[in-house]
Amino acid sequence: MLRCEWLGNRYDPHHPPSTMSGEVREGERIPRREPPQFEEANSLLEAIQRDGFFGTALDDKNQYGPITMMILLLIVATITGIAISFFG
Repeated sequence: MLRCEWLGNRYDPHHPPSTMSGEVREGERIPRREPPQFEEANSLLEAIQRDGFFGTALDDKNQYGPITMMILLLIVATITGIAISFFG
């Protein structure tokens, strides 16, 4: 494998800063916000029962936020596809 030294090692993972504070750091224009309230759930069903579907998907109240966001996207895309095929 040909390797250029000026590219560096492209396989090294970049570790972004792990803190979220309200301060503006050098080179940033927008202050970081505090992380949202987060409580873990044992299952997706428990998360939806406790925090609600939209609370889980849109407010990131637990670790299943991205999964419910994909489900919400699938629902909206299906409704949009049906509307386009009906009116198109």
